[in-house]
Amino acid sequence: MNHQPVEGFSKLSKQRKIDWLISEYLSNDRSYEQILQQYWNNDSDLQKLHEEFSENTISNFYMPYGIAPNFLIDGKLLALPMAVEESSVVAAASKAAKFWLDKGGFKTTIINTKKLGHTHFILNVEPHKLQHFFNFKLKKKLFDATEDITANMRKRGGGILNIRLIDKTEEMPNYFQLKASFDTVDSMGANFINSCLEQFGKTLKEEVANEADFTQAEKDSLQVVMNILSNFTPDCIVRAEVSCPIDELKDDSGISNEEFAWKFKQAVNIAEIEPYRATTHNKGIMNGVDAVVIATGNDFRATEACAHAYASRNGKYSSLTHCTTDNGIFRFWIDLPISVGVVGGLTNLHPLVKFSLALLGKPSAQELMSILAVSGLAQNFGALRSLVTTGIQKGHMKMHLFNILNQFGATEEEKQHFVTYFKDKTVSHHEVIAELENLRSKK
Repeated sequence: MNHQPVEGFSKLSKQRKIDWLISEYLSNDRSYEQILQQYWNNDSDLQKLHEEFSENTISNFYMPYGIAPNFLIDGKLLALPMAVEESSVVAAASKAAKFWLDKGGFKTTIINTKKLGHTHFILNVEPHKLQHFFNFKLKKKLFDATEDITANMRKRGGGILNIRLIDKTEEMPNYFQLKASFDTVDSMGANFINSCLEQFGKTLKEEVANEADFTQAEKDSLQVVMNILSNFTPDCIVRAEVSCPIDELKDDSGISNEEFAWKFKQAVNIAEIEPYRATTHNKGIMNGVDAVVIATGNDFRATEACAHAYASRNGKYSSLTHCTTDNGIFRFWIDLPISVGVVGGLTNLHPLVKFSLALLGKPSAQELMSILAVSGLAQNFGALRSLVTTGIQKGHMKMHLFNILNQFGATEEEKQHFVTYFKDKTVSHHEVIAELENLRSKK
């Protein structure tokens, strides 16, 4: 091995972690220590709070925190917080929000809020025999055994909605599930759901061991493999949409309203049938969704996993958004499965998360679902609008211009030169470098 493994790394102080990393991996170059330290917060208590969010923390990793204004959502005008590093995401969302501001804005509908979890187990028993045991004995015992766990959630209007026995033996020998649905109200509910499921696993073992109708061999065959929530929540879903007469679809690109609507619908249709396009299409949607998910302290990995699983639910990866142009009306919408919370986790700890939620009017979990779906729809509208008119590079590369200039240490004077230089042309990496060399050669 080119490096030596370390024992007890998590037990080292932050400084000793840094010392070891610089010695072992960075050739004792102490300049890297300065890089880490310059991202520490001067407020030691706030820095300690951030460090305790995760493990083995040695610094903070900054991302731009931007605002996309002018979102009219269900009659409320909002400014959306977006934590994202990709150029043009905030700009595209803002432009889409402004486009729909005088056309009624965005409308949303919460279709369902059901979340799921499973106890996965192996049991060598006839499925009909297990189903009888579940129906007449086990199901009630599972509810009874989790009463203490669910008490507070039930007071808030949530809890366990249902428990079903799922026979998966045709796909894997002796494999069954206890599939439970939950309402976790304003929390994302991961810890609550997993606590219930772990109790299911314990109760299952106890009840099988005491069941007179099972043989000893059947009892001995029981193996509870795992108890875990599912991040695929196809029944926790929100719809966001925009619509207006086609003759109101004014676009500043020079094409007619009718051509714009036609090309836009074709672009969505292509994403519905072509997985290669659908992947990039949905990635753009998640640009908008994830930026607000991160800003509000929620789990963007779960959001991504769920959205992409949902996009594949019919056996082929497809678009999350859809479009119609019937009877002279342009309609564009998204059905987004998403599980988020506004209490618990970072929502009560991270100062910027608190700011984000306050900025959004301290929304309920359902209201945040709506906001996230709208953010994704707006981002997708902005991207498709560019693609079917001027092309994606004109706006994207203009936003990326400063990133390129910063790589080459451009001065403020040079940056202003390039803003003027590319005012009426598309930015390209090659032309930025060529013009920068030309500009500097004249000095």
